[in-house]
Amino acid sequence: MDKAIQIALLGFGTVGTGVVKVLESNADDIMKKVGAAIVLKKILVQSANKARKVATGAKIVTDIESIVNDQDIQIVVEVMGGEKPAKDYILQALRAGKHVVTANKDVVAKHGKELFEAAEASHVDFLFEASVGGGIPIIRPLKQCLAANRISEIMGIVNGTTNYMLTKMTKEHMDFATVLAEAQAKGYAEADPTADVGGFDAARKIAILASIAFGARVTLDDVYVEGITNIAIQDIEYARELGYVVKLLAIGKQDDQGINVRVHPALLPNSHPLAAVNDVFNAIFVKGDAVGETMFYGRGAGELPTASAVTADIIDVARDIRHGVSSRILCTCFEKKAICPVGTTESPYYIRLLVEDKPGVLAAIAGAFGAQQVSLHSVIQKRKVNGRTEIVLITYRVTDESIRLAMSTLAGMSVVNKVGNIIRVEAEEIIS
Repeated sequence: MDKAIQIALLGFGTVGTGVVKVLESNADDIMKKVGAAIVLKKILVQSANKARKVATGAKIVTDIESIVNDQDIQIVVEVMGGEKPAKDYILQALRAGKHVVTANKDVVAKHGKELFEAAEASHVDFLFEASVGGGIPIIRPLKQCLAANRISEIMGIVNGTTNYMLTKMTKEHMDFATVLAEAQAKGYAEADPTADVGGFDAARKIAILASIAFGARVTLDDVYVEGITNIAIQDIEYARELGYVVKLLAIGKQDDQGINVRVHPALLPNSHPLAAVNDVFNAIFVKGDAVGETMFYGRGAGELPTASAVTADIIDVARDIRHGVSSRILCTCFEKKAICPVGTTESPYYIRLLVEDKPGVLAAIAGAFGAQQVSLHSVIQKRKVNGRTEIVLITYRVTDESIRLAMSTLAGMSVVNKVGNIIRVEAEEIIS
């Protein structure tokens, strides 16, 4: 066995604790796979006196300089989370010639270009498998196993909190407010759940995945985002009746026109592989020209699943160190591609309206859609609400811009009391 490879950990919270557990419990196996022992020398924390969940022989420090300036430390593992000061610490480590492993989706999504350039300049590795999908392998498969493919589509359920909430709404007929309170009580949702229910967590992850899948830089600002806060129990029930399930999807697609990247709720046919992904589980569906359709499924968060991905990156870097190589696969954004405006994207739509219960209403609504070249596949009358009628419409494929123009017209019509919801249908063909 070669000389031990020494590492430092930035952060000792949930994920950091998991990394320590995995490194210690699987130390013998890891040593055999690497050809050298991996020794955790230092851990950076905010408070040195805080009680820890696991004991470790590593030195607890509170200043980044004691790690960056330590010549024996070859790998820095960032699991602090958040943008500041994590990004600055990662940059300091890279510029000091240390390999870096991170689980930080915020930093990778917003500052990936700068970090990759710093890693390349210092001839060191920068790996981030755990930044998307927790323990699900997806970054490495996209960069290596599927590298021979032209990826046309990547679509996933990448936020466990919202998937748990939508699953509870579907299976137990709970409304949004009730299921959010339960998710917060169980620790699945934060006290401020905006990042999850607003779709922003998923947006960061699809920006990372789309950049790798399509070989072009996709930033957070390129992602169109809608959350699940407008999803009502009626939408869940009507979707079920129509043969669909409601999921928060992170979607990236490319064609000859460019790339479109979006996060939004969607009606997904029950036959789609992602439709069966429930509770806090994540799954990522990838379509390549050679491999066809593949799906990666598992736990998208949590102490040990995320630590599994982090530790796998540590092992990968350690192998590079042993063999005297580095920077084999850094940034794969080789091309510049247009980002298609969301208005040009096409899909069928589910629309729920509350309208006046009188003759001529449906004809007037159909006319408003027709004026914007929106064809209706079906119009279904559902229930009475305070003397008015709730109807559900499913359109054929139409551009986002056309549907918005039609809905603007409808909102101003006296016979339309309320636009309940508008949800895209993510399907090649409408279920009849």
